[in-house]
Amino acid sequence: MSFAQLPKPPYYAVIFSAQHGPDDQDYAETAGRMVQLAAGMPGFLGVENAQSLNGFGITVSYWDSEAAIAGWKANMEHRAAREQGRRRWYEHFELRVAKVERAYGKPDSQT
Repeated sequence: MSFAQLPKPPYYAVIFSAQHGPDDQDYAETAGRMVQLAAGMPGFLGVENAQSLNGFGITVSYWDSEAAIAGWKANMEHRAAREQGRRRWYEHFELRVAKVERAYGKPDSQT
């Protein structure tokens, strides 16, 4: 994975932070499938993720609207994966939704 190629703001970020437990069997396969599935959803803009060696991870998915986020949340396959995560994979997780008003970086800047 690398940086998501995003349009100029505004857009939305869904920030999912999780501490994985010892049973993460099938997690990588399911996570990969969720990225593929999200990429086919209306309003999906991109995704970025990072995982530490101690099992802490952050995934940020980007969407063009709150309606698009609601559509992703309602997807049945995504719902099943979330339930499996709650039961098997995550010791703790947090989900945050934010509206991105400004974005900039190096080498290309957006303001």
